[in-house]
Amino acid sequence: MYNNPYYNPQTSIDRINNQIAELEKLRQQIPQQQITPPTSLTQNFQLAPTNKDVIKYASSLDEVQKDMVIGDTPYFSKDMSVVWIKNTKGDIKTYELNEIIAKDDKDLMIENLQYQISELRKEIKNAKSNDDVIDEPIKDEKSTNVSNVRKSTKK
Repeated sequence: MYNNPYYNPQTSIDRINNQIAELEKLRQQIPQQQITPPTSLTQNFQLAPTNKDVIKYASSLDEVQKDMVIGDTPYFSKDMSVVWIKNTKGDIKTYELNEIIAKDDKDLMIENLQYQISELRKEIKNAKSNDDVIDEPIKDEKSTNVSNVRKSTKK
């Protein structure tokens, strides 16, 4: 290339200078765009408090009555035996909780056998009480309509 007599290095330099000038213009335009203030935008968000997935604890009904609620809110006693549900009107419903323990086949069989034993014991008690009534001695009772006057054998 350099040995080519028709090659003029000045044209390459001019072309590179033109490209540099274009890049300079682009660089000057970019900061001007950034300096321009954005349009005024106001966003107001008001998030309403929710009571979902919240467990509240109370030791008595008085504590539940004092608390203000936004929606239906459950309150559990510390030992999880009572639940109070309070609504926005202030009405409170009280429920008693009982734990349900899952039973396997062996537990069910034991429970069934214990029930059968208690039923048999009841039958035995009933049979003994019926025998007691039958085995009672018969009392001699005198009739009240019969007179007890003895006749004398003397004539």
